[in-house]
Amino acid sequence: MGKILAVSLIICSAVFTSFGRAQGYSQYEAFSPDQLDNLLAPIALYPDPLLAQVLVAATFPDQIDDAARFVRADPNPGDVDGQWWDVSVKAVAHYPTVVAMMADKLDWTTALGQAYAYQSTDVMASIQRLRAQAQRAGNLYSTSEIQVVDSGGEIELWPAQPQYLYVPQYDPAVVFFARAPLYFGARFFIGAWLNFDFDWGQHRVFYHGWEGDRGWIGRSRQYIRPNPIYVNNTYRTIVINRRVLDRRVNYGALNRYDDVHRTTNFNKFRANTRVVTQPPVQPYRAPVQPWRVSVPNKIITRNIDTTDRRINDFRGHLPQPPVQVHVPVAPAFNPVRGVFDPRVISQRGQTSRALVRPIPAPVVRREVVKQRPRPPVIQRKDKKDGNKH
Repeated sequence: MGKILAVSLIICSAVFTSFGRAQGYSQYEAFSPDQLDNLLAPIALYPDPLLAQVLVAATFPDQIDDAARFVRADPNPGDVDGQWWDVSVKAVAHYPTVVAMMADKLDWTTALGQAYAYQSTDVMASIQRLRAQAQRAGNLYSTSEIQVVDSGGEIELWPAQPQYLYVPQYDPAVVFFARAPLYFGARFFIGAWLNFDFDWGQHRVFYHGWEGDRGWIGRSRQYIRPNPIYVNNTYRTIVINRRVLDRRVNYGALNRYDDVHRTTNFNKFRANTRVVTQPPVQPYRAPVQPWRVSVPNKIITRNIDTTDRRINDFRGHLPQPPVQVHVPVAPAFNPVRGVFDPRVISQRGQTSRALVRPIPAPVVRREVVKQRPRPPVIQRKDKKDGNKH
């Protein structure tokens, strides 16, 4: 009885798992070939061992963001190996310019991961289309940094040197159409972390484990120090994070990637889940038509004095000649019509006080009353004295 119950549980689990995967596939809206070309154009000319890691790592956009922050803070490449990220993310983190580019464009990285998780065959077909187009334009050929190999009609790109890998730099808007050679910056070591490669015939990425003498692997093996962090049989089953489909993407931001197909955009792609950004609100400017009567705004009327002619300076009206300031005769404070607003009254009062010139008080002069002069005092001589003479 117990065995029957256990078997039943296993069968139910398998059924629900299959149903969940089928439901996930049914919710996915596939990218068109032109959209895939625009998405893959910036990386289609990367060397195969690096490009294989980039595609798998793109299904872990959150870890890519963490890895970029870690690399910026800690420039020691050896510290990357001990992190908790997926092996593909750790491999890409050994190339700082690449992981920084993926972290700076998380919408693009997430869309790339979604495409690879659910359209791996279409993704690889797009890469081959772009490589063939660059080759026809005369820009894809073997150099001291990269080796171009034609393998049964499939174009493979290998590191030309056994110890070092170069990341090409190019303009996707030009390299697929006109002569524009690839440029290569700093060189990076080839390490055990480059444990993935392309099987172009089967349209898949596989784990090679540094076994065999296939092309660049045989050349570089003697310089590789195998370690269980990257050389491990558990990686034979490559982990693809299919939950990347649940991550929200601003698909409108992907319209900037239109270097290959200019008329292709992502405006209507997965409209039910994309993030819509609102355009910036522009300030309203009334049309220059002074003869039209505008409808009063009740909200504005409640807050400001609509009879103030200075309001027109901010309504887009035609410029008026400068107003000469005269000394107002009316008192400083006038009653306001409509709803009382103490802030407006106070502001108008301050303006009026600034315009009114103080009138000097009249000078009161006191009238000086002149006193009449007193008559001179006449001294009379005594008659007796006159008789003596």
